[in-house]
Amino acid sequence: MSYRRDRRSSKSALFDGFDKLEEGGLRSSSSFSHEIKEHDNDKAIDSLQDRVTFLKRLTGDIHDEVESHNRLLDRMGNVMDATRGIMSGTMDRFKKVSKQDLLYYFSFVFV
Repeated sequence: MSYRRDRRSSKSALFDGFDKLEEGGLRSSSSFSHEIKEHDNDKAIDSLQDRVTFLKRLTGDIHDEVESHNRLLDRMGNVMDATRGIMSGTMDRFKKVSKQDLLYYFSFVFV
């Protein structure tokens, strides 16, 4: 007898409030909840689409920024190479002049 009572109570817990609804009422309730779910899904899809569009624009902006920085770094590298060449030439001339001055001073001291 307790098994029968437990079974009835579990059945009423599962179908709480649905016992008195007609089958047509249950269908309309299900249809209504389906429409709500569809509406929620549509809102979620729109939200995702907005996020994807935003991320696509953001990645495009990041790409443009990276390209700009790469061009800047290339120009800086070229300028540094040119500066290195100028400095190397200047140092070579300085070494030549300093050797000549040292020879001049040594020859002056010894003569």
